[in-house]
Amino acid sequence: MDLGARQVRRARPTDLPEVMGIERECFVEPWDEEVFAQTLEWTPFHFFVALVNGRIRGFVVGCMETTGSATYGHISNLGVTTACRKRGLGRLLVARLEQQFMIDGAEGVLLEVRISNTEAQAFYRSLGYEDAFLLSAYYSNGEDALVMMKDIPL
Repeated sequence: MDLGARQVRRARPTDLPEVMGIERECFVEPWDEEVFAQTLEWTPFHFFVALVNGRIRGFVVGCMETTGSATYGHISNLGVTTACRKRGLGRLLVARLEQQFMIDGAEGVLLEVRISNTEAQAFYRSLGYEDAFLLSAYYSNGEDALVMMKDIPL
């Protein structure tokens, strides 16, 4: 697939059916549409879609979190259609979300990834994320999550 005409923009409610299709393609335990709709309502500035030749081919969802002593951006969900993977679309989406986190005052970014998903871990490491710690039995099937973090330069 030619990825010539690419655009990243904020998600809209009318995007949710296409986002759901990508979500189901990418994940064994997909979020349901209601979760995406609530996320879009609660954090509209942290939900982006990537269009290729006018069609949604990827998305990223995040939110801001404060620990009391620090503020982080949290990448909650990232999905790219199989046909568009390893062509820079995921990098483009993460970069746009990181930019928004920086604008919003985040000191760093964190995310969770399945311990078995070594491909995603390698992707995030290539973007500068580092392994931080494990969350035991984080996923509903009992699988552990690796928390990965990246500082945002001031």
